[in-house]
Amino acid sequence: MGEAGEAPTPAVVKEGWLNKRGEHIKNWRQRYFFLLEDGTLLGFKTKPEHGLADPLNNFTVKRCQILKTEKPRPNTFIIRGLHWTTVIERTFNAQSASDREAWMEAIKQVAERIAEVDATSGQNVQIQPADCVDIKLNYSQEDDDGLGARSSKKKRKITLDNFEFLKVLGKGTFGKVILCREKSSNHFYAIKILRKDVIIKRDEVAHTLTENRVLQRVDHPFLTYLKYSFQTNDRLCFVMEYVNGGELFFHLNQERIFPEERAKFYGAEICLALGYLHERNIIYRDLKLENLLLDADGHIKIADFGLCKEDISYGSTTRTFCGTPEYLAPEVLEENDYGRGVDWWGYGVCLYEMMVGRLPFYDKDHDKLFQLIVCEDVRFPRTISQEARDLLRGLLHKDPNTRLGGGPRDVKEVQNHPFYITINWKLLEEKKITPPFKPQVTSETDTRYFDREFTGESVQLTPPDQGEHLNSIDEESEYFTFNQFSYQDISSTLGSSLASSINSLDVTEEG
Repeated sequence: MGEAGEAPTPAVVKEGWLNKRGEHIKNWRQRYFFLLEDGTLLGFKTKPEHGLADPLNNFTVKRCQILKTEKPRPNTFIIRGLHWTTVIERTFNAQSASDREAWMEAIKQVAERIAEVDATSGQNVQIQPADCVDIKLNYSQEDDDGLGARSSKKKRKITLDNFEFLKVLGKGTFGKVILCREKSSNHFYAIKILRKDVIIKRDEVAHTLTENRVLQRVDHPFLTYLKYSFQTNDRLCFVMEYVNGGELFFHLNQERIFPEERAKFYGAEICLALGYLHERNIIYRDLKLENLLLDADGHIKIADFGLCKEDISYGSTTRTFCGTPEYLAPEVLEENDYGRGVDWWGYGVCLYEMMVGRLPFYDKDHDKLFQLIVCEDVRFPRTISQEARDLLRGLLHKDPNTRLGGGPRDVKEVQNHPFYITINWKLLEEKKITPPFKPQVTSETDTRYFDREFTGESVQLTPPDQGEHLNSIDEESEYFTFNQFSYQDISSTLGSSLASSINSLDVTEEG
C-alpha cells in the first residue's frame, strides 16, 4: 500500500485508536489514526493536540481492498493496495467488532469517492512510493549525451565496442560484472552490465538511477570510481574502477578475525568515506563486508551505491525499509524515520565482525533476528580491548540520537574516539600509511580473489529473447531509454584502474 504524499490537510473523515501490526517485527503497536477525505491514513503514537504534522505512519487507501479476519486477533482487518507495482498489506486491529465495521465502512466510502472523482476527471491514478525519484522513460533515436558530467569538454560516444571483454567477475539478479580493457587507453575496468527488463520488472529503476547519480557526484580515495555510464537498447552499463584485492568478507572468512590494529586501519578508512558521503548529504544504507573491497595495495574501496539516499543532512530523515537483514539498525526495524545514524550502526556491525569474528546479533529466523537487534544488548568477548569495546558499544547504541556519530558532528565524533587516537587522519586520506595487508595479486588481470565459478565462464552476452550477441546490436536504433543515464568522466585519468563488484539487494520494501 502506497505512502501518501504531502499536501494541505483535507477534512478528517474518521479518527481513533487502532493497533497496527509491525511489518518486520510482528508485534502490535497502538496508534491514533486519522482517515482524511483524500485517502490519507495517518498514524501517531499519541493523539496530536495541534495539527497532523510528523506522523509515524503515512498511508493511502486509494484503490485499496479491505479484508476482514479474526486472525491473529479478533476484530482484525487488512488493507491491501498497490505500492507502485507491488501489492502491500497493512494489518490493523480494532477495539471491538462495531469499531472495526465503522473503520472498514469509512475507508470503503473514501476509496469509492476518490475512484468516482478520478473516473469523472479521466485520471489514471498511479500510486508512487514516497521515497522514489521521478523517473521518465521514453523512446529515443540515440543514446543520451550525458550532460552534467564533471567537465564541459566535448565527449565521444561510448559503446560496448570500445571495450574488450576478458573475464566474468560476478553475476547477480540484474546482470554481470565483467573485466574489460578499454581499447583506446589499454586501461582495465570492471563493467557492470544490467538488464533493463529485469530492473523494470523488479522495481529497481529508482535504485539504479540513484547509484548512477551518486557515482557521478563522488570522488574519494576509498569509494569506487565511475569512468563511464551508457546504455544499449536493453542494457545499462557502468564502467567502474577495477578493484581486484577481494572483499573483506572473503579475507575475514580466511582469517576468522582481524587483529585490532588491522581492523582499526580498515575502520578508519571506511570512517573517512562515510564522512565524505554525509558531508554531501548522502547516506549509504547498505554497509556490509561484501560491499567493502580491497584494492591491489590493501586500501578500502566501498562499492555498490544502489541503496544510497540523497538530500539527508543532519536532522533530515527518510523511512524506506531497505538494506541487509543482519545490518539493519533498530530504528529501521521499528519503522521510525531515520537519518545518518543508520550508517554508523552498520559501521559498528562491520567493525564488530572484524574484531570478534561473528555478527553482534544473529538468528536464521529473521523475526528472531530483528527482535535481537531491537531488544538485546551487545555482548563482547574478553579478547578485545576496552577502547574497542567502548567504540562498538557507542556505535551499536539502540537510540540513534545518542549513538556515536549520531549527533551534529557526525564523523568527527567517531574520529575523536580514543580507539582512533593513533590515527593520523590526513596521512590516511592521502594513502601515506602502509596497509597492514597487501593482497597477493601479481597483475591487473589477476582475478584470484573472485569466484572461479564466474571467472571461468564465457564473457559472451546475448540480449533478452534474441539470438544475437549484444555487441552486434545497432545502438543508434529506437530503444527504451533511461533519460540522462549516460556519463563520462573526462576530467581525470586513472593510472592503474582497480575494482568494482555487483551486489544484489537482500531486503527492500518501501513504506
